[in-house]
Amino acid sequence: MASNDGAMIPKVSRFSAPPTKAGRDQERLGWVLILPTILVVLGIAIYPLLESIRLSFTNYRSSRPDRWEYIGFENYRKLLSDDVFHTAFKNTMVFTVSSVFFETVLGMIVALTIHSAFKGRGFVRTSMLVPWAIPTVVSSLLWSWMLNDSYGIVNKSLIAMGFDNFRQFSWVGNPNTALFSIVAVDVWKTTPFMALLLLAGLQVIPDDVYEASRVDGASKMQQFWQITLPLLRPALMVALVFRTMAAFRVFDIIFVMNSYNTSTMSVSVYAHRELMNNQRLGYGSAISVVIFICIAIMVVGYTRMIKVED
Repeated sequence: MASNDGAMIPKVSRFSAPPTKAGRDQERLGWVLILPTILVVLGIAIYPLLESIRLSFTNYRSSRPDRWEYIGFENYRKLLSDDVFHTAFKNTMVFTVSSVFFETVLGMIVALTIHSAFKGRGFVRTSMLVPWAIPTVVSSLLWSWMLNDSYGIVNKSLIAMGFDNFRQFSWVGNPNTALFSIVAVDVWKTTPFMALLLLAGLQVIPDDVYEASRVDGASKMQQFWQITLPLLRPALMVALVFRTMAAFRVFDIIFVMNSYNTSTMSVSVYAHRELMNNQRLGYGSAISVVIFICIAIMVVGYTRMIKVED
């Protein structure tokens, strides 16, 4: 790199080691402090992941632990022709896209509402978190009872309003409504989480920006599209990353409400069935590795989007 007088100035990388002894000591201390965290991550995350990858190349079964062998990519080739896996993957994608979309839209509406000043805002903010605070297994079981075709309060309420077609109607048992019923339950539970993340992003936007836009004659809608949404994008991206990862690996809500039913089975539920019920650790591990790869691709995609925004 040349200066104005023609002299060559060496290019210094921002990732170069600290030039002073004090800087090197600080860097060494930093590594020592994060070493326990690194060891914990290696023990509870990296090792199981590597072990799953290793098992995915075998035909290992719990019922015959002494008879197994490496079979290469055979498990992955079976997945390509596995109709149940195709259905589970499709259900997972539908669940992920639908739940994340509705949770984001409703979460934005809730966040904007409780961000504004009105009487009782503190109570509304607290009560909003109740669905999210309930454990997923508990809320799933609760909604299973409410959607029951015989004694569920949902059907009884619809019948009381004159909709006799919903008598003995099974929301979760009907293949046409089962998946979207579970999506609705997930949206009810997780929308407060999205609203909380978006509310945190709204609270760091300076009020001066809105005051200046009001002076310029901007309407509420113009303020939202030209001020709120652009400044909220970092928080929105973080919320989308968390929810997309959680939605794609969904297990508990589907398993509690509809067990291994093919009409709602997710990839995680299918992996659980192969690992636990069928004791096919090799095949189930291959399914788990596919889940990991899909989530990794999503995270990389979101990360690139955030970098583009920056």
